[in-house]
Amino acid sequence: MTDRKPYRHRFPLSVIGDALRLSHRFPLSQRDVQELLHERGVQISHETLRQWNIPFAPLLTEELRHREPERGSRWPLDEVCVKVGGVGHGLWRAVNEHGDVLDILLQEDRDTEAAKSFFVRLLHQYDVPEVIHTDKLWSDSAAIWKLHVLHLVEHVQVASALRCNNLIEQSHRPTRQHERQQLGLGRRRRTQDFLALHARVSNLHQHTRTTLPAQKRRSYLTGALHVWNQVVQWAA
Repeated sequence: MTDRKPYRHRFPLSVIGDALRLSHRFPLSQRDVQELLHERGVQISHETLRQWNIPFAPLLTEELRHREPERGSRWPLDEVCVKVGGVGHGLWRAVNEHGDVLDILLQEDRDTEAAKSFFVRLLHQYDVPEVIHTDKLWSDSAAIWKLHVLHLVEHVQVASALRCNNLIEQSHRPTRQHERQQLGLGRRRRTQDFLALHARVSNLHQHTRTTLPAQKRRSYLTGALHVWNQVVQWAA
């Protein structure tokens, strides 16, 4: 992560933070967020919102990751095909046993080297897991075999068609919603940055839409908003 932080923005940081939270928390287009802010008396263009994402998204993503609690020792992992600029890409995603996203990585290829790159990226951030759950994609098994540190890890292959790996399948849904809302994804680098922050915001609100009692759910929501505001202030 770069140490250089965004500066010289015409709008207050509270407005920028609110706009980014809306666009990453809910399946809204940039024009939807523009209209919501207009109702609050804030006049911005959808292009301004896009420009705010470029410097802020990587900073907010990394800071949210550092503030997350220690993750579990089981990694359900999956890869789906998404189109970026009309070209098929593999979107690799790993979650823990509670459904929290560990990381995502958008890559042009879907082969062994792509799977290996994702595993290496995960191992730089987290301890070696006890169990890895994947579907029957051959590149995952080949990548695990190439990484000696993973040789003692239990590798469980599940049939994706039977939805046995339901945690990771559910985690893909917000990405698909965003893809439909935006009528496709644009540039690879900006898509990676957007989806990475999107995943961290989803983690932050993991318990705000559950069957928990209303009082506890509101408490989780208050805590999530407090953390978000702290992170936005840090990124200033």
